[in-house]
Amino acid sequence: MSRSQSYSWYYRPLEWLLLGISALPLPVLYGVARGLYWLMVYVVRYRQRVVLENMRNSFPEKTEAEIRQQAKGFYWHFAQVIVEILKLRTMSAQEVRRRVRFTNPQVLGRFFPEGKQVLTLGSHAGNWEWLLAAAALEYPGKAGGVYKPLTNPFFEQFMLRLRTRLGAHLVPMLNTLRDFVKHRGTGRTLSLLSDQAAGPEDHPYWTNFLHQDTPFYTGADKLAAQFQCAAVFISIRRARQGYYEVTFSELHDGEKPLVPEQHTLIEAFARHLERDIQANPSEYLWSHRRWKHKR
Repeated sequence: MSRSQSYSWYYRPLEWLLLGISALPLPVLYGVARGLYWLMVYVVRYRQRVVLENMRNSFPEKTEAEIRQQAKGFYWHFAQVIVEILKLRTMSAQEVRRRVRFTNPQVLGRFFPEGKQVLTLGSHAGNWEWLLAAAALEYPGKAGGVYKPLTNPFFEQFMLRLRTRLGAHLVPMLNTLRDFVKHRGTGRTLSLLSDQAAGPEDHPYWTNFLHQDTPFYTGADKLAAQFQCAAVFISIRRARQGYYEVTFSELHDGEKPLVPEQHTLIEAFARHLERDIQANPSEYLWSHRRWKHKR
């Protein structure tokens, strides 16, 4: 079945609308983001209880006034990310390269000539969709990401096209192990958004993160140990409106043996991400129910 036939015809006007919006210049889209910000903060109060609770628990030293000010900062950041992700559907490769700068690309790139697979551990900070597209351009044929397929066929196809049109390789979450076996011995990177909430059925690793007992998925440690992967932490921050800077930090070189049960990589990931969030609180996805599970 072709891409255009995989969802019902009545989604076509929505597709035209989204493509039309995506074609608008970014300065215009940031005007749209202002409207989204106003709606989320003052009208629908989008997940306000979740956002405030997450921030209060993560920053117990801050006053209520400071928390609410940071929450507004988050909503403004989130509104910008929404229009930036939609813009990615029509952005040129040249524009993506101009707007996402890698400060130390050699940290990741040095593993590819050795034929090593590299786990890049990212998060819902900054703009994770622009990051994947930019990595696919920086390392042609080498960059991929694990994702959870959407149940709605239209949005699944729309997002799949948005994410892959500049060369990124996507792997459905349940196919991660199979993909690693298939690409064993090839120099490439696969990105895991490793800050998602792991449930009890996932047998998570628990650690203190932002002053809270927090469960993490353990797949990174298991994959790195089984396939002798290198591992790199991805830090992304907004340099100014419409521009991001990406910095890599090596967590593991793929040479020394790893014991998965020690959770070396995910603990290092938690510490790096914690520092990034504390440095730029508004640029993290606070509307996500990160702490919904208890030990």
